[in-house]
Amino acid sequence: MTEHRTPYPVRVDGQFDPSTSRWLWLVKWLLLIPHYVVLFFLWIAFFFVSVVAFFAILITGRYPRPLFDFNVGVLRWTWRVYFYGYGALGTDRYPPFTLAAGVPGYAVDLDVAYPERLSRGLVLVKWWLLAIPHYIIVSVFIGGGVWLGSHESSGSGWNDSWMAGGGLVGLLVVIAAIVLLFSGRYPRPLFDFVLGMDRWALRVAAYAGLMTDRYPPFRLDQGGTDPGWVPAGPTPPAPLDAPTGAPPAPVAPAR
Repeated sequence: MTEHRTPYPVRVDGQFDPSTSRWLWLVKWLLLIPHYVVLFFLWIAFFFVSVVAFFAILITGRYPRPLFDFNVGVLRWTWRVYFYGYGALGTDRYPPFTLAAGVPGYAVDLDVAYPERLSRGLVLVKWWLLAIPHYIIVSVFIGGGVWLGSHESSGSGWNDSWMAGGGLVGLLVVIAAIVLLFSGRYPRPLFDFVLGMDRWALRVAAYAGLMTDRYPPFRLDQGGTDPGWVPAGPTPPAPLDAPTGAPPAPVAPAR
């Protein structure tokens, strides 16, 4: 029986790469220095954009689309770097220097469905009050010091220090790295579990960043492809009641 999952407007994907190098993770901290420098400035911009968006939502009920796209791009860039680095060690393909979605041939991505309207009341409380239960959980996943130290009063709730790792994710990635070093294989169940925790944290980041009013589910959606994603745009038509492959209804013979 297939488990029913309520769609959530934040998609976090990172495809499993069985050919991951057994030793490259030892130097990824060095290879990622250019990304860390860029992300430092991107997250400063994210902070100020979030402040502007906060007042725009409070006054108009809308998140200005160019500001929204920029902040989603910062989350997307951060996720690609985190996935390549010590938040997952999920791929050896170097992250692209871009905010854009859907880089051809790169199977690590993040997207957030643009909300046409946002609550002017929720914007006052969701990023600091309503999200507290999730902050506690994410602090266990990512690391209490990193998470709580990175939380900003502006409502962004996130910065590039999240990439430092720690918590349960950091511990499991260390275990995966050791297994990878000696066996040349990344245990797939471990990868799926780490991705579930990363996905949970990024959903909370988007919610705290004022990008959606949908409260993040208390659900560990594991695996590389996000099973709880609802795409942007019009709602697709409802499926037919008849199961796939069912024979067509009988047609009355012509008289």
